[in-house]
Amino acid sequence: MDIKISCPKLVTTSSVKITGSKSETNRLLLLQALYPGISIQNISESDDSIAMQGALASTGNVVDIHHAGTAMRFLTAYFAQSEGRSVLLTGSQRMQERPIGVLVDALRSLGADIEYAGNEGYPPLKINGKKLAGGKASIKADVSSQYITALLLIAGKLENGLELTLEGELTSIPYIKMTLGLLDEVGIENTFDGNIITVKPTTNNQQPSTIVVESDWSSASYFYSIVALSEVGTSITLSAYKENSLQGDSALADIYKDFGVSTTYNDNSIVLTREGQQLTTINQELNNTPDIAQTIAVTCFALGIGCHLTGLHTLKIKETDRLEALKAELGKFGAEVTVTNDSLSLTPDPPPKERGESFTQNPTDREDSSEAGTPPLEGLGEAVEVATYNDHRMAMAFAPLALKVPFVVKDAGVVSKSFPTFWEDMEKLGFEVKAFSH
Repeated sequence: MDIKISCPKLVTTSSVKITGSKSETNRLLLLQALYPGISIQNISESDDSIAMQGALASTGNVVDIHHAGTAMRFLTAYFAQSEGRSVLLTGSQRMQERPIGVLVDALRSLGADIEYAGNEGYPPLKINGKKLAGGKASIKADVSSQYITALLLIAGKLENGLELTLEGELTSIPYIKMTLGLLDEVGIENTFDGNIITVKPTTNNQQPSTIVVESDWSSASYFYSIVALSEVGTSITLSAYKENSLQGDSALADIYKDFGVSTTYNDNSIVLTREGQQLTTINQELNNTPDIAQTIAVTCFALGIGCHLTGLHTLKIKETDRLEALKAELGKFGAEVTVTNDSLSLTPDPPPKERGESFTQNPTDREDSSEAGTPPLEGLGEAVEVATYNDHRMAMAFAPLALKVPFVVKDAGVVSKSFPTFWEDMEKLGFEVKAFSH
């Protein structure tokens, strides 16, 4: 499904309920499989969490998690310690291009029986589950925190627990701390001292516990962007959020102060309000919060301000190479973007002209028009088409730009990976979302 998105008039006071964090949900789903006494509320409705639930409930020999990166990493560790269970763990074509050798090597050092069914270092994986003694292991810490989390989630079930040494510069520390915080909540002892994480072995008799999943802060980023691009006084209330969040992307509250957006905590909600101030250039080191880089870059472009974002090396191995994707798609609107292996720089330029509703030309002017009333956008010739690269964050990060100029989002349904109701929620805010197909 492709969509045309515009925003003739934003609802300046509104509220949105956002689904539970998929990061927290997928960690808790795996812990629940290991410790059945755990009960989870406000589970994420994302494709990734649905894939995780399906995989954990499966009894077959082939487990396909499609595009779900967290599921691939976490389930590799889970099935490795599932004594007597043999599976082929696979995913989409893009998933088979995302490296997993760092995690496999660490699991093998703990005695896991894992073979590559295709290319060395990449899924699919043949996993023969066995009882793992645990003990000491080491892992590169500068590639993906999900590899580290995968080991920590199963650590309590290892006979000797786990003493994990993190080698190199730590990446996405808040995600590691999220994992350890959830282990604390379900009663699994752990310590994080310097570059060593220790998780003590636990019995099978964990005390029953109920955990409410906080809503996803990464998803909140798109509404921060909307408020930043809006008139002074605009406010959006989001639920359900905690001031003492385990999620690293809660740093949004501080980061978006630079865009003139304030955050007020009210019971289980946050209120985002557009105030008067904003910087002319944004410099952010996002090593701990790389998932919000796309949102920040688009916000800067829409406001006509420059940015220099660093610490983004993990974005090269996400659903797509997000740095190159941002460069390509922002470039379609005339942005000057340069990227390196771990950074993105945007040259300040006047913001895109606000065009309002501009679907007014005769549809016969467009040879491939398949729907009356959807001619080219005024002033742009053919509508700018933003490709999403099977990446949910590309679609959602660009959506607020419709406050400045209408455009087309290709394969807009990709948002279901983490935020299935995103486009419906955008419509509640006053955006016009028109689905069509060529």
